[in-house]
Amino acid sequence: MYRDACVFCFFVLTLAGLGGCSSGPSANESKKAATPLDKIQGKAEQVPSESTATDAALNAGGPSVYLVDGLRRYRLFFKTALPVEAGKEYVAEGVYAQKAIDEIGDPDQGKNGYPLEPSCDRVVRMAWPGLAFDVTDSQVSVLCARVKRYPARPVFLVTRLQPVTLKESGSAAEPKKDAKAEDIPEVSVAANKQRALLIEGPTVQTAPLWAPAGGTVQCKLVIGEEGKISELRTGVQLCESVPWSQFSYKPTVRGGHPVKVETEVEVRFEARK
Repeated sequence: MYRDACVFCFFVLTLAGLGGCSSGPSANESKKAATPLDKIQGKAEQVPSESTATDAALNAGGPSVYLVDGLRRYRLFFKTALPVEAGKEYVAEGVYAQKAIDEIGDPDQGKNGYPLEPSCDRVVRMAWPGLAFDVTDSQVSVLCARVKRYPARPVFLVTRLQPVTLKESGSAAEPKKDAKAEDIPEVSVAANKQRALLIEGPTVQTAPLWAPAGGTVQCKLVIGEEGKISELRTGVQLCESVPWSQFSYKPTVRGGHPVKVETEVEVRFEARK
């Protein structure tokens, strides 16, 4: 009987062990593992003038590198230095730092500073898991310092960088620029007059975490001949955070021909509650 009892106990423990081994990861772990990486594509740009210790650390001592995608200039952050050829097009996979930090959230809504060090730590571990503790701490410090100084200028933690081939770009050769497009004149239009031509665009937005008090800013920019924002001519950080691709204007015509317009757009950021 004693032997039977021992066999029964062994059977129960075996089933329990198998159940524990066969159990899958928790819902939170599965969700974390399934989180897709961000992907951006654009032309590389090197900026030798950015030579501070923080800037150098972003590329492990290499040159400062941006990936230009339309009106966005992503500052690339590498775990190890990589050679990048200026003017060449690349596809980068990784973590868009500011977006990830904002998605993590802040219970104090930015009142105790931005970004919080724990959120920077999570972002670094998302992009580059398995780093030594001292290396992770160093990368976290660099990321927080950069984002705190330029919160509206995207930092992208690169996990993979590949040049775009001619086949991937969809053309056998670089398309020639239209000479007529380069000759389109540019005129200056007052902000109040240009406002009447606005078709759509979010001129009122919620203040970002890094500027919770919000406020109203005047953003100097250029509107292309088709009525879309083509260039941002301001260093105001709140202006850099506006989704300009969502703006559309009725094209301006002079002498029967479309022109580019230099103007100012007023955007109001409502304070975070």
